[in-house]
Amino acid sequence: MGGSTTRRTTAVIGAGLLLAAAGCSDSEPPALETAPPVTLNAPSTLPTVAPSPTPAPDAVDPDDDSDDDSDDAVEAEDDTSADEPDGGPGAFPKGTSPAVRAPGGAQLLTVTDVRVGSNDGFDRVVFELDGKGTPGWNVEYVDAAFDDGSGEPVEVDGDAILSVRIRGTAMPADSGVEEYDGTTLERADRPGDVSVEEVVYRHWFEGYTTAFIGVEGGPKPFRVFALDDPVRVVVDVKH
Repeated sequence: MGGSTTRRTTAVIGAGLLLAAAGCSDSEPPALETAPPVTLNAPSTLPTVAPSPTPAPDAVDPDDDSDDDSDDAVEAEDDTSADEPDGGPGAFPKGTSPAVRAPGGAQLLTVTDVRVGSNDGFDRVVFELDGKGTPGWNVEYVDAAFDDGSGEPVEVDGDAILSVRIRGTAMPADSGVEEYDGTTLERADRPGDVSVEEVVYRHWFEGYTTAFIGVEGGPKPFRVFALDDPVRVVVDVKH
């Protein structure tokens, strides 16, 4: 009797607990307050960066056989056989009087090369210079050749001697230019009429650079003028 009563009481209590639990499950839990969404001032997508174009290789012309390492040299103008330039001295003088011109500018020139060539009617001697200033000259026939300063005689082949003294020149140490090595230029069996037998280059002395031109057949008319780019003193001796 006592045991059955206990079981009923337990059942009632358990049923009550179940009903209470069921009642609690039907109620909504309180809503949680959430913060508003934050919007960033940024694009939704990153900009697309186009890759830098790769330069195309230079087109190759199949017919172009040139090469940067080609051994073909550009032939320079031969100023020993050129026609008389514009603004030149005109016809040769009738006589053989001295030619004189004063130098100008800094007068810091040095002879770097000497060339000789034959032309139709005359031979040409070119004295190339580098440095600063404008060259002058004293060109005249002399009875004999002597070095400036020492007075030592200079041997020159030819029937007459044309002395060339280029003015406005300086020692290489002052001009900063390497001087011509002084090689004697001979006739070298040039065909046809010849007036220049040889050219004997000497040296600089007190503002002058001296050379001697051996002329075949005695004194002949000559003319002297200057050319630019590069600076040159030109002596033409008529055949």
